Amino acid sequence: MNQDKDFLGKEPIGKLLLKLALPTVTAQIINMLYNIVDRIYIGHIPKEGAMALTGVGVCMPLIMIVSAFAAFVGFGGAPRASIFMGKKDYESAEKTLGNCFIIQIIISVLLTAALLIWNRDFLMAFGASENTIEYGVAYMNIYAIGTIFVQMTLGMNAFITAQGFAKTGMLSVLIGAVANIVLDPIFIFGFGMGVRGAALATIISQAMSCIWVLAFLFGKKTQLRIQRKYFALEKAIFLPSLALGLSTFIMQASESVISICFNSSLLKYGGDVAVGAMTILTSVMQFAMLPLQGLGQGAQPIISYNYGAKNADRVKGAFKLLLKSSLCYSTILWLGVMLLPGAFAALFTSDPELLDFTRTALRIYMACLLLFGIQVSCQMTFTALGNAKASIVVAVMRKFILLIPLIYIMPMIFRGDQTTAVYMAEPVADFFAVFFTAVLFTFQFKKSLNQISGIPRANATGK
Repeated sequence: MNQDKDFLGKEPIGKLLLKLALPTVTAQIINMLYNIVDRIYIGHIPKEGAMALTGVGVCMPLIMIVSAFAAFVGFGGAPRASIFMGKKDYESAEKTLGNCFIIQIIISVLLTAALLIWNRDFLMAFGASENTIEYGVAYMNIYAIGTIFVQMTLGMNAFITAQGFAKTGMLSVLIGAVANIVLDPIFIFGFGMGVRGAALATIISQAMSCIWVLAFLFGKKTQLRIQRKYFALEKAIFLPSLALGLSTFIMQASESVISICFNSSLLKYGGDVAVGAMTILTSVMQFAMLPLQGLGQGAQPIISYNYGAKNADRVKGAFKLLLKSSLCYSTILWLGVMLLPGAFAALFTSDPELLDFTRTALRIYMACLLLFGIQVSCQMTFTALGNAKASIVVAVMRKFILLIPLIYIMPMIFRGDQTTAVYMAEPVADFFAVFFTAVLFTFQFKKSLNQISGIPRANATGK
């Protein structure tokens, strides 16, 4: 049993990263594909597909916020549990799991109540019209009931991956994705439920994933088990977990704010075509973000465990391999977008005007994509090391200090083509964010390695 518990500290790093990252990357890609298929089904509802798709599209900021709360708890607690495991402090690791489980339930209840009471107000604020609001409300009324399943699946699954059970974590996502793809046409078309059918299919699928996740974490195969004796909330346990998860929450929740900022600015300068192109750009960006996050999630247990075990060489080795892998992927995808922008745009539309417009917009919006491997690998490593402050600073810098102001500043500077200027906000923000992150990471990573190597601070920069 000890051999099993120590494999994160003993197996070759390259073999470990492949073993852990392949399932997490696969899970992210499956999740991405099932979201796209979901929209295709809704868009093909007879006679009302376009309005239904628009109405459900307005729900996306709310759905992203629900997912962000799951990450707030799970992506903060899971790395801390891994660090405790590396220290052989399994009691604290299980306390973290138990406390996060209860926090997740509390948040789920509060979110469900808020979504049921105020979903119409939220949707109107996010851009629903009189033509689309009823579709959005119909979807959210059912989706809200399944909030607890979404929270448990996304939040608690992080604790499965954090223990090194990457294949089990992948199956959690795969079960829900396959179920949703199968159930969608049955409820939407077979039972004629339309948008309500799509929402019902989603929550049933999430419930199936939730049962799988909880059965594993309550079962005998897991190293960390959910136990009733650790349900009593302890500030020293759950507050550091929430602090660590705050950066991921900011990253995910802010996407809804950024979406609203981009759309309002693009509608002003470029009209409906520019807004339509933005939908495609953000979808293509998922091809970059989700696999990169999957790589980071695969590396997280290795980095966290060995940081807790004070094995500086393995921490350094895992980060370097993560950085190389992330940079290779982001560079290859960047080349694909630069050389074949039309192929990416054609995945989402066949409209000639929108296709032509999106080709140019993609090259501008994705101009700094090749550097994204640096940004994501550094930010995920901050979280894996339990460095909540640095992780939050990096997230706030890119989204709030750089990107949102630039969305409005760029069109004022480049008045010749203000629509293009709005798209330019993304690569400009990315460039400065990557530079800032790399500099901060260089100092913070060296400091973290020195701490576990036992090098006194006064000698940390000396030879």
